[in-house]
Amino acid sequence: MKITTFNPSIITNDAEPVIQLFKELGFEQTHNKAENNDVEFSAHRMKNEGGFHVDVVEVPAVKQTYTAIRINVDNYEEAIEFFMSKGFREARGFAPSTTKSSKYAYLVSPTGVIYDICQHIKK
Repeated sequence: MKITTFNPSIITNDAEPVIQLFKELGFEQTHNKAENNDVEFSAHRMKNEGGFHVDVVEVPAVKQTYTAIRINVDNYEEAIEFFMSKGFREARGFAPSTTKSSKYAYLVSPTGVIYDICQHIKK
């Protein structure tokens, strides 16, 4: 398994104030992915001039704001197997899912840290 990107991700039911904060910190939105498959969400990918990324994911169904570590990988199944073997579990309320462009799962570490494991699907 190879890690292809690694950055913080903020999951909230109100993305606009978070997006505005990061704009004030010099980040610009590079793209937005909106889906309504298993869970309605809108993922705003932001980047600053130094090359740092942050994802602001708006999920109307969440009751509070969560911070996660997004890890994009080249082999989703291998990554899930690796993390699960280390005692990680699926996050409650965030079932693994597949969209047109990615496979992802939110996993919780034994210490409570949330990880968003994602693999982009190449066309």
